[in-house]
Amino acid sequence: MTSMTDAVKSALTPHLGSFCVALAACLVLLFSPVAALADDAFNPWELEWVDPWSPGGEATVPEAPTSLSTVPTLGDAGFWPLLRAMSMYEQIQEWGGWKVIPAGERIEPGDRDDRVQLVRERLVATGDLAISGGDPALYDEPVQQGMRRFQTRHGLQPDAIIGPRTLQALNVPVAERIKQLAINLKRLNELSETLGRRYVFVNIAGQEVEAVADGQVELRRRVIVGKEDRQTPEYTSAVTTIALNPYWHVPRSIADKDLIPKARANPAYLERMGIRVYRGGREVSVRSVNWSRVRSGEVFLRQDPSPRNSLGTVKIHFNNPHAVYLHDTPSKSLFSRSARAYSSGCVRVQDVHDLTEWLLRETDGWDRARIDATVASGDRIDVALAQSVPIYLLYLTAWVDEHGVVNFRDDIYDLDARVRTSSLTQ
Repeated sequence: MTSMTDAVKSALTPHLGSFCVALAACLVLLFSPVAALADDAFNPWELEWVDPWSPGGEATVPEAPTSLSTVPTLGDAGFWPLLRAMSMYEQIQEWGGWKVIPAGERIEPGDRDDRVQLVRERLVATGDLAISGGDPALYDEPVQQGMRRFQTRHGLQPDAIIGPRTLQALNVPVAERIKQLAINLKRLNELSETLGRRYVFVNIAGQEVEAVADGQVELRRRVIVGKEDRQTPEYTSAVTTIALNPYWHVPRSIADKDLIPKARANPAYLERMGIRVYRGGREVSVRSVNWSRVRSGEVFLRQDPSPRNSLGTVKIHFNNPHAVYLHDTPSKSLFSRSARAYSSGCVRVQDVHDLTEWLLRETDGWDRARIDATVASGDRIDVALAQSVPIYLLYLTAWVDEHGVVNFRDDIYDLDARVRTSSLTQ
């Protein structure tokens, strides 16, 4: 079996340049839970850990968690803090980890419950709560604030209510969190190419998009990604074109699974949604088709630009073999949810016009006013970027923000589980 230390040593090597073997060995020693950092330790370890949830801190409680960090998740800026976080969790493991909190009725603010003492201990273990006095069974304001902090960094609704999802996250063993951190270190390490001066990063598991320029996150928005059975793929490409008021060329899989069954039940549905039907390259009437006998691929469906269009008002194109892209959506309410895996594989972007403006910043003649005017006109137009922008779709279930706060997300596609099975146990 490959040890966790060996896995980390392997992940470190490409980041160490000419120092590979010697410095890797030194950092592995530093990685030990009982090791202390020397005064002249390597700079990435000098990150000051700031608690935005402490009194006077900057943290707020949003409707759904979204990071405010301006530090990019990818590259060395994300790798070294994540490595330090793993060392911290190994220290927690050395101290004995945390106890399992028994299942039971959900715990709400102000409740009295014998399990609150275990909740206090659990939050203290990971720095979400300072050691405090008070009634150990009372779910009081300090513990609630610590719980909101915990929920936010785990992508949960920060309502301080300890329900099934929050309890599940609290009870993930420290050993599993260490494995999760190691897996994500490996993912960051494998993205070894130069990211580019300007690039877009979609975190599939984190369900957010970052727009990065000159080493700073200039824009961050929530996204909706593919369902478990229609997963958004990991891929690296470049954004080349943006369609304003786009057509939606319905993929065959969606036509077969979703739209043709609806047409069988009621052909008027396609007309109401502005979806045209083509057979043999020619448009045919929706009502001329015997929908009960249509075979896969026999007809092609295309939705006209309109407020009902499934792509909304913007489609952001990048070359890939999966026929996925970033786009707007008429269904905005889903962005307020903490779990946002609802699409058929493409990535829906909150406030997509902000990202569109950012992407077109270096394309002459396309400022925000022109973008908004074109969208309002309803005219369909493809805008080629003057300079393509790299885009990275990556699946990260753990990262560290600029305050040194460790974030975890659910393994929505079971990709972490596959890595643990295939590589960390070999």
